[in-house]
Amino acid sequence: MTAVDPPRKHSTELALDSGSFLEGGRTTGLPRTRQGAWTAGSPTDTGGPFAMATLWGLAGILLLFLIVPVVALIGRALSSGEHENAQTLRVLQQALSLSLGTTAVTMAVVVTLGTPLAYLLARRRFSGAAVVEALVDLPIVLPPAVAGIALLVTFGRNGVLGRWLDQAGITVGFTTVAVIMAQIFVAAPFYVIAARGGFARVDRDLEAVAADLGAPPGKVLRSVTLPLVAPSLIAGAVLAWARALGEFGATIMFAGNFPGVTQTMPLAIYGRFGAGDLSAALLLSVVLLIASLVVLFGVRLAGDRIRDGG
Repeated sequence: MTAVDPPRKHSTELALDSGSFLEGGRTTGLPRTRQGAWTAGSPTDTGGPFAMATLWGLAGILLLFLIVPVVALIGRALSSGEHENAQTLRVLQQALSLSLGTTAVTMAVVVTLGTPLAYLLARRRFSGAAVVEALVDLPIVLPPAVAGIALLVTFGRNGVLGRWLDQAGITVGFTTVAVIMAQIFVAAPFYVIAARGGFARVDRDLEAVAADLGAPPGKVLRSVTLPLVAPSLIAGAVLAWARALGEFGATIMFAGNFPGVTQTMPLAIYGRFGAGDLSAALLLSVVLLIASLVVLFGVRLAGDRIRDGG
């Protein structure tokens, strides 16, 4: 019997697989984007010049809408008068340290408890899964003030659970703990949703191969699943941290606005603006903006290195 050659790919298919096209009898490489799509101007880009100009024009309008207020904020803060007095710096130090500290605790709780929940929602079908997913998604669409009221009637002194805590000598409402609880309530869904999508996209065949090679389930999870889902976990953590850092409504309803205790950066900005101190509010806003950008860019760089295998 003669061996049957495997079916050969058409030359164009081979060129596509290698990221090249055959042009005039020679191979011409075309760059790919990070996701593997062809860059603008490639044969798969069927839009004409007018279509591309329309796309860039529409995209540019939204980009300008997002960029101009940020630039205006920074410019106004730099051009404002003297505002770095002792009181402003004290408010800045207290609010910034409280925001960074509480969001760090919030993220530790969200990642520790949210990762198992996301895994179960992505990998296990159980009775009431749709209800659980709806409850996880609910804080995203729930107005923050409503979330704060819900936490207050649950954990406040006269709340459903708060009355029992109060009898035990534990006060939750209008404390730093209340700040963390408010941040967890509004930020956790962003992490769980991103992590759930990441776990659902992992190729089960890779996990099956590792299991067939003798790896126990725990090792498969640590060495195969988690590295593959790491970009989704990082993206979810960034979104959750950003939401926790900017939390205002639920915090002021459930924790109040007490300097050094519950006054986070958004509440401090609101307090300075309400007191008529616009220059101090601008300074606090710019500091919060810079801190957010530093963390976001840092995490994005770390995520890129993980995706690239660096």
